[in-house]
Order: sequence, then structure tokens, then C-alpha cells
Amino acid sequence: MGSDDDSIEQAVASRRERLQALKAAQELLNTPDEDSSQVQDKTNDENEPSEEINTNMKFRNYVPHDKHLQEGKLAPAALPKFEDPIAAAPPPSEKEDPFVNIAPKKPNWDLRRDVQKKLDKLERRTQKALYKLMEEQEKQKELAEDDTNGTAD
Repeated sequence: MGSDDDSIEQAVASRRERLQALKAAQELLNTPDEDSSQVQDKTNDENEPSEEINTNMKFRNYVPHDKHLQEGKLAPAALPKFEDPIAAAPPPSEKEDPFVNIAPKKPNWDLRRDVQKKLDKLERRTQKALYKLMEEQEKQKELAEDDTNGTAD
């Protein structure tokens, strides 16, 4: 069992070394301005990560209350200006003939205007005549029903 414990400890140690190497490589990629000596200072001689916390937070839409975190606030993104191609083009200028607007739209508009009163009067008379015809038909139906009901009894 002693050999199993040794192999496990070796695997843990090698894994720890690989993780530290990956962290160091990632920090170098994220912060190219820092020297490599600063990256080595962040780890102890015991191959364990230090207690210092490096916060690389970026705030796009949130303003933090903490003074230390406000340094990570990013400027709002600048949107490109939209140029509307339709609005930029001048409207087509059409020169209309002034004599086109003089002529009436429909050739019989003046006749309709003059005859409209007579047409309205005629329409009212027509409606009254139709109403009288309907009443007469109703009376005839009632008489026919009374005759059929009276003869059936």
C-alpha cells in the first residue's frame, strides 16, 4: 500500500505543477504588460497558489459601488453611425402640368351635383312605394291565412 500512496502523491504533485504552469501561461496571455518575475512571485516556494486574489473583472453595464472594482468599468461601446441610403437620395422632382388640375376628375361631376336634389327626392318616394307594396303583400298573406284557417275549422 505504500507504493499506491507514493504514486498518488506523485500524480497529485505532477497535476499541481501542470495547473500552475497553465495558470502562469494564462496570466501571461491576459496581462502582457507584466513581467514574468511578477508571475513567479504569485506562487510560493511550496508550489501552492498564494493568498492574493487578482480580480480582472470587466463591467460593461454595471457600475460597482466598491472603489477597487470601479477601475474595471469599461467605456460604453460606440455604435457605428447608420447612414440611410434612401434618405440621402434627393426626392425625384416631377413638374406637373398646371392645366391637368383644371379639368374635372370625372366628366359628369357637375351633372351629378345639379341633379342630386332630385335624385334624393326620388329615392325617398321609391322607399315609400316599396314600403306600401310590402304592407299590401302582408295584408294579402294574412287574408289568405285567415281564409285557410276559417275553412279548415
